[in-house]
Amino acid sequence: MNRVSGLKLLDEREGAGTSAKKGERVVYNTRLLLNQGDVVPLNDLQAKQLPKEMVRVEAGVTFIDHTIVLGRRQAIAGVEHALMGMKVGGYRKVRVSPHLAYRENGLADLVPSDAVLIVELRLRDIVER
Repeated sequence: MNRVSGLKLLDEREGAGTSAKKGERVVYNTRLLLNQGDVVPLNDLQAKQLPKEMVRVEAGVTFIDHTIVLGRRQAIAGVEHALMGMKVGGYRKVRVSPHLAYRENGLADLVPSDAVLIVELRLRDIVER
């Protein structure tokens, strides 16, 4: 993983195949936690409003299949930077500083302003090469 100020790798399991690069469309799952370990229930809230084919539940945990093009700022910066270089089936757990997440705005009733996040990422697929 490229070293970016404000992003710290905590855990990683390598996937298979080639690494995801800028400009590629990827499908990933994420789970957000506050630095103290409290789960941010964003996936559960999104699952109520998204098509069923985007939602998966594994071992009681709700996951959303997000699709973005890397480098187009379609996710918070910390997530995009952490996805770069991942391989399909891979897992990364990273600590994300506020300037790479929701900054002073936070996320209404979910993430306080200037919060450090722990983000767990699973790369499901690289759609375009």
